[in-house]
Amino acid sequence: AQTVVPQITYVVAVAGPCNETININNATNLNVGALFGTTITINGSVNVTGSNSVFLYGLNVTNPAGNAFTITSSHNVTLWTCTGNGNQGVGLSVGTLSDVTVDGPGSFDNNAGGGIGAGNNSVVYIATWGGAVDVSRNQGSGVGVGDGALFLTYGNTTINDNVSPPGAAAPSGVGVIQASASKVQIANCFGPNQISGNQGGGIDARETSELALWPCSAVGGNFITGNGPVGIRAGGGTQVALYDNVQISGHSRAGIELYGRSQLNVFGPNLISQNGSAGDPRSAGIVVDGNSEAYLRGGTISGNQGPGILALVNSSADFTGATFTGNSGGVITCDSSAVMVSDLPQPMSTPGKGVACRTPHNLGNDHGNVVRPTIPDFTAQKLKAAQYKAMARRKH
Repeated sequence: AQTVVPQITYVVAVAGPCNETININNATNLNVGALFGTTITINGSVNVTGSNSVFLYGLNVTNPAGNAFTITSSHNVTLWTCTGNGNQGVGLSVGTLSDVTVDGPGSFDNNAGGGIGAGNNSVVYIATWGGAVDVSRNQGSGVGVGDGALFLTYGNTTINDNVSPPGAAAPSGVGVIQASASKVQIANCFGPNQISGNQGGGIDARETSELALWPCSAVGGNFITGNGPVGIRAGGGTQVALYDNVQISGHSRAGIELYGRSQLNVFGPNLISQNGSAGDPRSAGIVVDGNSEAYLRGGTISGNQGPGILALVNSSADFTGATFTGNSGGVITCDSSAVMVSDLPQPMSTPGKGVACRTPHNLGNDHGNVVRPTIPDFTAQKLKAAQYKAMARRKH
């Protein structure tokens, strides 16, 4: 059976469980969900198309044949206290210039096609002021972002233990995978973020994408730990920025790996530690390869197997105020084509263990002023939730 909802402007309270598909087409100012304080089960899917200002509440969706939630060509769509778990497809799929806010609590777990997918210049916000959001144990990736889309979490989000399906080509089983000029921002406004135990790596960013991890509160940090070979891998002209509170540790090859004209910017007391494996020639805290650059202003790189920084194939490392301790290969190692500009006391020779880089000049690189992301105003989003709470109460 299918429920088709026309253009209306009030609350539709759904009684479950439901074995059907809910299609919302060309609707405006529509609220659909369980009575406040309750949830319902939908064995099917929820599809929102060509709509504006749609608010979904308390829907636990499982689809044995496809996605749980599919949002297409729609704006100002909110999911509050919703789950998309155990689906044959994706837990939440957002496309075609849509924008969706997921208000916690919520989860998108154990899906055969991935946890959350965003593409076609769409936007997905995770706003966890009401509770945590979990995106874990999916096949393929936890979060997939492509084609100019933006994914942004404001904290209290876990993206853990996502795996690669049998026979899948790399990259797969990654916590967050982004491509095609997409943008990902990870911030801790409502608590720490954890990206851990993902089989194929923590974050894989490529094809002129942008990735930023930054603080907007003192409540926990941004943690990328124990994700297969690499914590963050970035290539194809991708930009990565780490601000103040990022910890990357426990990976078998490198904490961060850059390739193909990509750039890493590290500002403040971030920590990259305990990465790498003995016998791996590319083992290091940070690998900079293929005309890429690592630009560090502060941070600690410690206890890694291999050098703190390994620079290869026309790449460069520019660092000041960074601390290097306990790396088995010393501070930095370069091949014959790579260069270094740093505040080390004797950059032209090999004064310390593992320092083997030439410094063509002491001018460094001009990166201009650092522009940090800003903290958003959640007032309107909280007002929506309060309005639904007032309207969708059980009558006594």
